[in-house]
Amino acid sequence: MVDGGNKLGKVTIERWDKIDIDLKGPDSKDGYVQVELEAEFLNGNESRKIRAYYAGKGKYTLRFMPEQVGVWTYKTRSNSKELDGQTGSFECVEATGDNRGPVKVRDQFHFAYEDGTAYFPFGTTCYAWIHQPLERQVQTLETLKQAPFNKLRMCVFPKYYSNNADDPDRYPFVQRKDGSFAFDEFNPEFFDHLDQRVEELMALNIEVDLILFHPYDKGHWGFDRMSNEEDKRYLTYMVARYGAYRNIWWSMANEYDYMEEKTLDDWQAYIECVAKQDPYKHLLSIHQGDAFFNNFNEYITHSCVQLGTLKHAVNIGFGVYKAHRDIFGKPVVLDEVGYEGDLMQRWGRNTGQELVDKYWMAAVSGVYMGHGETFQDPDDIIWWAKGGVLKGESPARIGFLRNIIESSGLNGLNPIDKWWILNGAGSNGNYYLFYFGEERLTQWKFELPAFMIESEIVIGSKFKVDLIDTWQMTIIPVDGIFEITEKDRYSHMSGKRPVVELPGKPYMAIRVTKVVEV
Repeated sequence: MVDGGNKLGKVTIERWDKIDIDLKGPDSKDGYVQVELEAEFLNGNESRKIRAYYAGKGKYTLRFMPEQVGVWTYKTRSNSKELDGQTGSFECVEATGDNRGPVKVRDQFHFAYEDGTAYFPFGTTCYAWIHQPLERQVQTLETLKQAPFNKLRMCVFPKYYSNNADDPDRYPFVQRKDGSFAFDEFNPEFFDHLDQRVEELMALNIEVDLILFHPYDKGHWGFDRMSNEEDKRYLTYMVARYGAYRNIWWSMANEYDYMEEKTLDDWQAYIECVAKQDPYKHLLSIHQGDAFFNNFNEYITHSCVQLGTLKHAVNIGFGVYKAHRDIFGKPVVLDEVGYEGDLMQRWGRNTGQELVDKYWMAAVSGVYMGHGETFQDPDDIIWWAKGGVLKGESPARIGFLRNIIESSGLNGLNPIDKWWILNGAGSNGNYYLFYFGEERLTQWKFELPAFMIESEIVIGSKFKVDLIDTWQMTIIPVDGIFEITEKDRYSHMSGKRPVVELPGKPYMAIRVTKVVEV
């Protein structure tokens, strides 16, 4: 944080870090509504217009994330004489360490950091963790340090819902003496606290999938039924304050269709409000309950999907997951498919094996999945709502899968023959991952697809095979080499070693990689 105007002096900031430029202006709650302040930031041919937010007590902050190295200058424009025409400069240098920039869509169905490093989302859900007592928030961060998750779904507003009906210590809006809220007056204490948590997650290399609205209020506080004008003022404030964090994703709502006070036209307007005001074009999605949103929307970057348990047949899961990818032509993140736990509600009583099974189905379908945990607790300290500690069996196995995918050397897994081979993905000719789910196979016929695929496989190509136990988290190399000796219209085959022996257990996978001879 630096003082604005010409007081910046020799300030240096890394690319994709944020800089706060604080300016003094009118000290009034009207600063949230009546004072307009923006600045144009210039660096050579690069220009960004940044809207300031009012931080209270006469402080106005321009929060900026430089995306290009070099010297940046800025000049303010405001309807307040105190704030108008202020100038300054700072230098942006190359990023270091784990600073890889914001995550963006790459290769249509996948993600990468701005510096080109592949990013595979392995997220979890702690909806209301920032509304818990401070010691539990600290405990949640300590848990995340050891967990395999690199994305966190979390709400701005508190929740009034099953297992989570406590009033928090602070609210996003100033609370009047009668208990009602001034929706035109943001609470600096709350947002300073949210800033801190976003920054702490950034330090852990965790992306923040920030849920802007949700229906779990039912008028208890009234955050779910503000007017359109109040909603848009809130969204504008959120973009101005959080757009400059490189680890932010915008989630417009959780189960948007359960917010009966808002129409589809409202949601379209809110999506445009965020997307058009965000100079950094962060990832943006909207999560559904029953009615899928129109994810063809140009501002929606990826499909955030809630699906049921899907445990009746393995191929149903594979087919459904692929369908969402094919229909919308965008990355798919299955952020809610049931949680590992033992709640009475059916969505909250998946076994660890069921959740890990779905994770693997998603991976070989070319889509991504999110985790949640809902074990009963005498004090209602449930991870999915309040954070705390993880109790389940799935996180370690999810981390095992993450390591396998990240070590593939690929930018993402893609179906290798979506017409016929539902359980296999990879890069044809080089890398394959096949998952067998609940099947108890004793053999797998070694066949690599050729139909309608530009194949790099030729007679004599050699491959090695690894046998993966997804539950026991073991990888056992199969002895010897599998050489392609024949092929037909649909397959490449290893005539000398036509099958791979399997142990007849469920939840097994096979990894096939090309042998590169030096």
